[in-house]
Amino acid sequence: MTMVSRVLGLVRDMVIAAAFGAGTGADAFFVAFKIPNFLRRLFAEGAFNQAFVPVLAEYQTKVTKADIKRLVDSVAGALGLSLLLVTLLAMLGAHYITWIFAPGFNADPQKFALAVEMLRITFPYLLLISLTAFSGSILNAYKQFAVPAFTPVWLNVCMICTALWLAPQMQTPVMALAWGVLIAGAVQFTFQLPFLYRLGLLPVPRPDFQHEGVRRILKLMLPALFGVSVSQINLLLDTVLASFLQTGSVSWLYFSDRLSELPLGVFGIAIATVILPSLSRQHASRSQEDFARTLDWAIFMILLIGIPASLALVMLAEPLLISLFHYGALTEHDVAMSAMSLRAYGLGLLAFMLIKVLAPGFYARQDTRTPVKIGIWAMVANMVMNLLLIWPLAHAGLALATSLSAFMNAGCLAWYLHRDGLLHAQVGWAKRTVQLLVANGGLVVMIWLVVPDKVVWFAWHGMERAWHLAALVVAGVVLYAALLLATGLRPRHLRAAA
Repeated sequence: MTMVSRVLGLVRDMVIAAAFGAGTGADAFFVAFKIPNFLRRLFAEGAFNQAFVPVLAEYQTKVTKADIKRLVDSVAGALGLSLLLVTLLAMLGAHYITWIFAPGFNADPQKFALAVEMLRITFPYLLLISLTAFSGSILNAYKQFAVPAFTPVWLNVCMICTALWLAPQMQTPVMALAWGVLIAGAVQFTFQLPFLYRLGLLPVPRPDFQHEGVRRILKLMLPALFGVSVSQINLLLDTVLASFLQTGSVSWLYFSDRLSELPLGVFGIAIATVILPSLSRQHASRSQEDFARTLDWAIFMILLIGIPASLALVMLAEPLLISLFHYGALTEHDVAMSAMSLRAYGLGLLAFMLIKVLAPGFYARQDTRTPVKIGIWAMVANMVMNLLLIWPLAHAGLALATSLSAFMNAGCLAWYLHRDGLLHAQVGWAKRTVQLLVANGGLVVMIWLVVPDKVVWFAWHGMERAWHLAALVVAGVVLYAALLLATGLRPRHLRAAA
């Protein structure tokens, strides 16, 4: 389901690139969309999810269904009321928020005014999608992963429809994208309600900040705001600094970030979503060895997918961007600039994915302080590297700084888990290492030998690009799988590890 959502998200970005390119309107929309989307990842899918799921998992093992329902109602009321106030204040202060998050837009009054207007439309998405994420957390805790994973499909459907059919009817066509975001928030939230009703946990909001569970969640949330979402904060800082660069920089970073988000979302976030409830239950039942085995399995799965995905993004930056986005308003110059930042993000993809599966190792134990400490170190390092790299590499320097700080973050998370005795190599890692080296080495050689120069990709029409890219993907997957099988890896090994 996550795969369906991410692939359709790629189609959405192809439509946006063809319709609006990387100009003033696109830059303004990406800022107006990124601000509530950033806060969604920070609060709803980040700090709130990591604080709420362990508490809910503990309630599942220790109290009655009626007590769980009271917790759900109290959290729904507290979360909904808080977000409603934040949304109203943000809509009133959209001018100031835009100035904070995209100060460079002040030099272009038209771009700044457009971003402010769209932010007022997109910001209520934070309220709707956060309640959606809250509902999804409940479903995940009861092992109903498919519905929350499919829910983002509706965002992509709504934005594709508004870009194709609403935009031509509007005086400012790019405004249609902002309305698409708002409509999608309402559709996504409504979609999950019948499934909660079936569980008997459809929330009836009752704000109760004194409820024991709510107080624990709030206590865990506050420090988790930094710990789990440092990579998102770093990406937002990239947008802030990119607003001072030439027009198009925000869009170039967006398109390259979206391509790196595809494997991150399909595999990294999916695996993290699955393991958090398991880790929480294992911690609650004091199964330390099971906890370590679950983390070990998750890390191997990330390496199995993350390494070839990272290599592909770095080595196939231009072919990917040309095949997916070089239509309509997006120019060859835009492709070249986006390729620079895509390679930089591709280098850090493995670290981004590892953070997603290592952070739950702390939050499942309701330890929020350690990831906060590590997150602050990584954020400071990112800002220093941003300032050092933005001058020689412009927008690509921002992407590279984000990747380097992500490796620092992942490394520190792994070291602390190892120190606590919760992360140690299980039997078989020597063989796994050989398998990964052989399979990825073969993949690199194949790409190096068979991929045509970017000039050829530019010359092909859309169907030729699609056919060659699809053939390349299939050949790469087949070769990678064949080399893994030849070195002894079998599907049962993955299932046994889980």
